[in-house]
Amino acid sequence: MEPTATAEYGLEDWLRWQESLNPKLVDLGLDRCARVAARMGLEALPMPVVSVAGTNGKGSCVAYLSSILECAGYPVAAYTSPYLHRYNESLRVCGREVRDDELIAAFNNVEQARDSIALTFFEFRTLAALDIIRRSQASVALLEVGLGGRLDAVNLVDADVAVVTSVDLDHMDWLGTDRDSVGREKAGIFRPGRPAVCGDPSPPASLCEHARSLGAGLHTLGHDYTWHGDDAGWSWQGPGAVYGDLPVPAMGGAFQNDNAATALMALQLLGPSLRVDAATAAEGIANAFLPGRQQIIAGEIECLIDVAPNAEAARGLAATLRARPPAGRTQAVYAVLADKDKTAIAGALAGLVDEWHTATLPGPRGQSGEGLARSLRRQFPDHPVTAHADIAEAWRVAMSGARRGDRVVAFGSFLTAREVLSVEN
Repeated sequence: MEPTATAEYGLEDWLRWQESLNPKLVDLGLDRCARVAARMGLEALPMPVVSVAGTNGKGSCVAYLSSILECAGYPVAAYTSPYLHRYNESLRVCGREVRDDELIAAFNNVEQARDSIALTFFEFRTLAALDIIRRSQASVALLEVGLGGRLDAVNLVDADVAVVTSVDLDHMDWLGTDRDSVGREKAGIFRPGRPAVCGDPSPPASLCEHARSLGAGLHTLGHDYTWHGDDAGWSWQGPGAVYGDLPVPAMGGAFQNDNAATALMALQLLGPSLRVDAATAAEGIANAFLPGRQQIIAGEIECLIDVAPNAEAARGLAATLRARPPAGRTQAVYAVLADKDKTAIAGALAGLVDEWHTATLPGPRGQSGEGLARSLRRQFPDHPVTAHADIAEAWRVAMSGARRGDRVVAFGSFLTAREVLSVEN
């Protein structure tokens, strides 16, 4: 029998209860969610919508869009996932995180509308977010896709501008084992006759073909819009517009210029009601920040914390590590979900790590630290590998063994970044 929510539930009670509703953590398909959305009148939002999908970079792209639009004075609603510390981070409306009472009211609205329809926790929370956004005074809604695109709950709403930041292999059990399959799923957020943006300079043919079949004008990085620059600054050029003297993004990684450039292209396509000048774009890029994205904590021991949940993201992390070699040794704290390609993720850092520390991630999808350590010992037989009970212990041991000029890196999942930042803070 399905558990029942009660009137006394606080926010944490609601979140725990939602995770018990559907035995499937991921249950792709829009039919169930669409039925509840129809009952709630959520088939459309009263403001322009930008939906953002992508293997990596979608959270950063939303951060740039939100920061630039807010600097221009527009009230913004931004729904992102997963969160790092508090669930309230997932939804910012008009310059602030939503309050517990606002979320609880929206959760009650979803529960009343769904009746006996089974929803995953992500579907439940997405419907609640859309309910809050619909009632807000936001001038634009930014929606980050959770997984894939075509069958994700965010795709209930038609995007006025659809963005795919990058296409690579991840979540292969659900999205497919080749880039064409993954690209086809992500292109599912495109809409007939509405503009689309792809921040991947080599998009798979499936994505381009789907855009053509819909008559969705596709704007691709390196073809329809470009950026040029170096460590001192950069410029952006797109259809009918040029932005010069742009600052280096505060978020780490060379690929952040791609994400910022893609956000600028999406802004150009939103239309005259949401115009942004070059100075405002520069201010927004300079102010945009997401914790846990190649976040560097400077000191005698340099700490670098990066979500890096897949091989493509790990390659980006590796590029940053190569670009800033430490005076001493590098230790890595690595914890990953069991359904990820742990060997490919770690392999991206080959030759860059002197000592490995693993930890068990909590939850049903978590990879055990011991199992991960065994895999790393086979992969890197000449490097010390130590398994720990949890991420906090792994981080403390790595830091206690580090000396001045050394570097400690934590990566592999949002949970890894969350736990390490909690220890550091």
